[in-house]
Amino acid sequence: MFRNYFRDGARFGVLVMVMGWLAAGVAAPAVPAESVAADRTALAVEALSRLQGVDLNQNEKLKETVFKLLEKTRGTENFLKLVRQFKLTGQGAGLLEVAVRNSANDTGAEAMRLLLASQESALLQGALEGTNTAVAIKTAEALGNSGDRRAVALLLPLLAHAGREVALRKQVVRALVQTAEGATALLQIAREAKLAEDLKFTTSSELSHVRWPEIKSEAARLLPLPQGQNAQPLPPLSELLKMTGDPANGAKIFSSANTACANCHQVKGQGTDFGPNLTEIGSKLGKDALIESILDPSAGISFGYEAWQLVLKNGDEPYGLMVSDSAEEVAIKSSNGIIARFKKSDIVRREQAKISIMPLGLQQTMTAQELVDLVEYLASLRKAP
Repeated sequence: MFRNYFRDGARFGVLVMVMGWLAAGVAAPAVPAESVAADRTALAVEALSRLQGVDLNQNEKLKETVFKLLEKTRGTENFLKLVRQFKLTGQGAGLLEVAVRNSANDTGAEAMRLLLASQESALLQGALEGTNTAVAIKTAEALGNSGDRRAVALLLPLLAHAGREVALRKQVVRALVQTAEGATALLQIAREAKLAEDLKFTTSSELSHVRWPEIKSEAARLLPLPQGQNAQPLPPLSELLKMTGDPANGAKIFSSANTACANCHQVKGQGTDFGPNLTEIGSKLGKDALIESILDPSAGISFGYEAWQLVLKNGDEPYGLMVSDSAEEVAIKSSNGIIARFKKSDIVRREQAKISIMPLGLQQTMTAQELVDLVEYLASLRKAP
């Protein structure tokens, strides 16, 4: 019944054979079942891709075969091929699955373009606004990689949700700069002073290498990149990541009086126990996150290391990390590692600081190469295998 659809009779034979396998649900002899199943599915999709101008509603057997294959190929490039080949509708959930699983590559981008074209915005909003942060991040990434300006309207609202995870909102920034409309919208938010502090560095870095000169120029004015030693502008994050660092020199920089990293952090028992222990930091953060934590420390404050400001009845204003909070008193650890306790009856006001206890502008004590060396050293601090 399919012979008219094929110029090559051999391909017709292959399709008939594959349909037989699909219908029987059995594997060829002497071959592992999983391997045969994968090969059988791939072969069927390849054969069906040769069909042109076919109306599935006019051929129930072919339609049945296609929909069986859709179930077998969920989340894969072959699912996308079938939807595209037969212009199938109502496959939004499957396309989203493909986009999430392949968010960083062409397959995910194309799946997202088809999904945007299907106008199933509620499905995308659900993924972006849902409680599964990993799915939301992948969805935002695929939306950006789609290069489709319709993605902007879906992404922008997330920037205003201060309660959402910073990793998701940073991915939204990266996605928005993929289109002129998205980059322009980011600039407008910056102009209106509505850009969250924890997104400024990411936005500045991403806009610094967009391909639109006028946007790039205005971004440099509104959101200048951090300066290094001698007020020299640092390269964008993407360029810093390409540089080679010297971990031995980085260890010296870490302990130097200029950077004073050891005044707040411990590494293998050495240093001050105030900020997060960095003994295994290389196992927890990539180099990009390490650079960002130095250049923009307030962007990702570690849980438990939020600074607190107290105002006492006597006018004193203790500041530091809150290490305990009981019914009678609170204990604050200052930057020198000293813990002081205060009765709650003596406290007029207390509030959590919005900025990190780590000082801003640390990179101004270093050249770009020294910053890269320091990050190389931190990246080498890994958990023992």
